[in-house]
Amino acid sequence: MPTKDSLIEVETKLAYQENLLEDLNNVVCRQQNQIDDLYVKLRSLQERANELVAGTSSGETEAEIPPHY
Repeated sequence: MPTKDSLIEVETKLAYQENLLEDLNNVVCRQQNQIDDLYVKLRSLQERANELVAGTSSGETEAEIPPHY
């Protein structure tokens, strides 16, 4: 039969593990939010790049590129 001290030790470890699990879950949620934000920004940049390429190929350049480029 387990002793009172061993039960307290197990309960203490369980409490620490529950706390750690909650902390890790918060980190994962925060990282997912950052990934979602970055995905939205990436899509916006891709759309903008496609617009610029489409504008350049149809002759709608805003400024002439110097010959040394």
